[in-house]
Amino acid sequence: MAIVTLLTDSGEIDHYVAAIKAKILGVNPGLNIIDISHKILSCDIAHGAFVLKSVFRDFPKGTVHLIGVDANGGKEEQPIAVQLEDHFFVGSNNGLLGLISDKNHQLAVSLNSINPIQTTFPEKDILAPAAARLASGVAISTIGKPLTEFKKMLDRQVKATRKIIAGHVIRVDNYGNLVTNIPKQEFEILSKGKNYTIQFGGEKTRKIQTEYHQVEQGDCFVLFNNLGLLEIGINKGNGSELLGLQYDSPINITFDE
Repeated sequence: MAIVTLLTDSGEIDHYVAAIKAKILGVNPGLNIIDISHKILSCDIAHGAFVLKSVFRDFPKGTVHLIGVDANGGKEEQPIAVQLEDHFFVGSNNGLLGLISDKNHQLAVSLNSINPIQTTFPEKDILAPAAARLASGVAISTIGKPLTEFKKMLDRQVKATRKIIAGHVIRVDNYGNLVTNIPKQEFEILSKGKNYTIQFGGEKTRKIQTEYHQVEQGDCFVLFNNLGLLEIGINKGNGSELLGLQYDSPINITFDE
């Protein structure tokens, strides 16, 4: 059964999500609709990109992902559909899709370019029908005018040398844990045969755990999570509040000579 996922900043107390689903099912009632999240902070492209990047590859190739985050966008941020890593994405050309993968896209088209309509609810009136058609097997090249490129934003990059890895917090999750942009693979290459110190805020540690429960309740843990990213937090506590760290806080790993 073909899958359409939904990721929006619509919340769960209004009719918006139900209306999007109804439109999709009106095109093809046999589609399987999966909610990723509807609690993305309003118009928070970085939050939406992080969530989508973290999970879209867990779905089968050919899955269609509808992104209703800042869907109305700006004047030049028109609806688009993109084929990327053998998945399909429909959303606003607001830069979010450029943050989810470093790979080149396969195809991209401008939606609402053939018989355009005006709407204050593009998630329902433009994105939902496009997502349903793609999930029903319609070729992406037939649902809009071709685009050679789409808007891409620059994400914060890790700076790494033989002496230091300098990263940042890129997400404070629901538990208050601090997810950084420091990848496990890069750390393992640079730390091989060396002692290291991890510094975050006013804290330092020379130890990395492999599971949360390896520290006592209320103690700080540092580990690489299932995304392969360095994560810092407090066992059974809110690491962001207790450590005084938040989105974009610097995290450094220094290596002994």
